[in-house]
Amino acid sequence: MTSKEEGAVDSVDISVPEEFALRDEVRWLKSEDLNLFGYLRETMNKIEPAYVATYPPSECGIATFTKDLSSSVAKYTPFSKPSIVAIKREHEIEPYERVVRFQIFKENKQSYLDAAKFINDSSIDVVSLQHEFGIFGGPDGEYVLDFLEALEKPAVATLHTVLQRPSPNQKRIMQEMGRLCQVMVVMVRLGREILLDTYGIDPKKATIIPHGVPNVHRVSAASVKRALGISNSRILSTFGLISRGKGIEYVIQAMPKILEKHPNVVYLVLGETHPGVRKHEGESYRNMLTDTVNRLGIEENVRFNNRFLSLNELVRYLCATDVYVTPYLSKDQIVSGTLAYALGCGKAIVSTPYLYAEEVLADGRGMLVDFESPDSIADTVNRILDEKELKEGLENSAYTYGRRAAWFNVAVDYLDLFHRVITRHHAGVAEVKGAK
Repeated sequence: MTSKEEGAVDSVDISVPEEFALRDEVRWLKSEDLNLFGYLRETMNKIEPAYVATYPPSECGIATFTKDLSSSVAKYTPFSKPSIVAIKREHEIEPYERVVRFQIFKENKQSYLDAAKFINDSSIDVVSLQHEFGIFGGPDGEYVLDFLEALEKPAVATLHTVLQRPSPNQKRIMQEMGRLCQVMVVMVRLGREILLDTYGIDPKKATIIPHGVPNVHRVSAASVKRALGISNSRILSTFGLISRGKGIEYVIQAMPKILEKHPNVVYLVLGETHPGVRKHEGESYRNMLTDTVNRLGIEENVRFNNRFLSLNELVRYLCATDVYVTPYLSKDQIVSGTLAYALGCGKAIVSTPYLYAEEVLADGRGMLVDFESPDSIADTVNRILDEKELKEGLENSAYTYGRRAAWFNVAVDYLDLFHRVITRHHAGVAEVKGAK
């Protein structure tokens, strides 16, 4: 038999009752909230941000992040429409939503200058730029600097990669971004320390806003499992775009030892192969994973869903998960949207100690295992499944931490930052005009 490619069980209706569905409403602001965020009353509907990044239907984590951030901020400013400047490959045709008002062709330098002119000539008053070296054109994505140099509106850069050991060109790009942007946002304290120590960024320009997570109401995993047709299984899961750096093979190799103690465990690998990886090496990594499953004879206990899942689908699978695993191989990874989502859903989490995981899973919010170690993964997963109090403690700590990072809270942080950046920019413009 071969491993299953389409999720749980064939011919099973996986629709989830309303009480399990994703809740993404904005809470009513109490009077103390308005006192705490007094600027909301002053600036409501007055901020017109533009977001420069990849955007759905592009299948990448930054595209999802941009959609979540822009739509969450827009809920606080219902009369100000966000503008998306989407980065895409020139030969691709993307059926974008109407909110995408301009497109940058990744490898066309002139396109970056045209985008800056579009923003300069518009009513947009602040730019939120999502940065990872690979989403922009030129060596190490250096065309982003052409855009920022031509931009006359204030820019805030959210950094999805902060390398501790950058190449000389990567370091130059990051330092130039620090000069051209009003603020650089990172998602953990360590990211800010790296900006200051490795790149020499002005401390006044570096701030921390956590990675946003869906506003999910907690439900029992057993309830969701029944809806998914997997009620008799203990579920491990990993989700996201699949590539060699994810370390999924080590969880698969850990499964025989896990199954010795817990024969009803099923490991769900949720997500398609990263489009960039598929372009260069096809499905060789996924084929290696399925070959390993077959060699170990655990076809019934490892299941793949080889497609890009919607947010609601991901939340359903996370709600059904007993232990979420991120076995990534790179110590330097400074952010993980998948790990943030697992925290938001209140899951018991097992992870290798990459930089983001070390910080967000501290103080009992998760358990760390050795890199590239099936034995370490198996022993830790078995312990969590064996010890009910440990599992519940991890879940409670993760969910409490995740509430602070719910998108409605993160949106307020970004609105506050946009407001301060715009105010400072206007003051600077007025000072220059006064000097003339």
